[in-house]
Amino acid sequence: MHWLSLHYLLLRHGYLFLFVYTLAVSAGLPLPADPVFLLMGATIGNHQNHFVSSLLAAVIAAVLGDTVWYELGRRKGRSVLKLLCKLALEPDTCVRKTETAFGRRGAGAFLFAKFVPGLGIASACLAGVSKLPYARFLLADAAGCTLWISSYLLLGRIFHRQIDALIAALGLFGRRAGVLFLALIALYIGFKYIQRRLFFRKLRINRVTPQEARALLEAAEAVAVIDLRHPSDIEREGLKIAGARILRPEELTSRSHEIPESQQIILYCT
Repeated sequence: MHWLSLHYLLLRHGYLFLFVYTLAVSAGLPLPADPVFLLMGATIGNHQNHFVSSLLAAVIAAVLGDTVWYELGRRKGRSVLKLLCKLALEPDTCVRKTETAFGRRGAGAFLFAKFVPGLGIASACLAGVSKLPYARFLLADAAGCTLWISSYLLLGRIFHRQIDALIAALGLFGRRAGVLFLALIALYIGFKYIQRRLFFRKLRINRVTPQEARALLEAAEAVAVIDLRHPSDIEREGLKIAGARILRPEELTSRSHEIPESQQIILYCT
């Protein structure tokens, strides 16, 4: 497994490995990118790789991956976003946070999207869905990818001695490095998968079917219906449940006084 060790990959195939790994992350594979950028930064601090070459390799790969998702969003529409939510290991940060960020900052949301798990790919898709001009998307995405990757490369370069000591203690440069590297990735994916299952289990426990909701409303029960959809969804569909209050998810706390305490509460979204 020597060929799988980070020492071998980062030193013998540094730029190529970084390009392929970043492209895989941008394609949607559930792989942690930040630690690899830190390790690459440590090799830069040890004068084993070059900063500019590493940055270019990773940024080009990230932008290529995002461009694919942008085109999918532009051609397939919101169905791609729904697919992402089904596949995402971060279901709670999928489309909703992306739409909120876009609503507040527009293309500027790309500057920080990569720092939030699940937001980067969804942002590229949403840019395509919203028909953001490609030139504007490319400029904003390249700036965001550069900021994200250079931050971790610089951190790794500055703290390369501490990182070297840590990875030596973990055995990431030893003969068993390949097995340990795969085990760490498997552990990361397993943790995110369990987190995802718990999230959806919580949704199922608190779920009411459309038929049950209709029966409550027709029975003249004291029910408060809250529409949590994004304003663009409501405007596009042109429909909502009669009498439903329109609130954004982030407003549930600040505007909770508008929700009657003595009634059953039904929340619905896209």
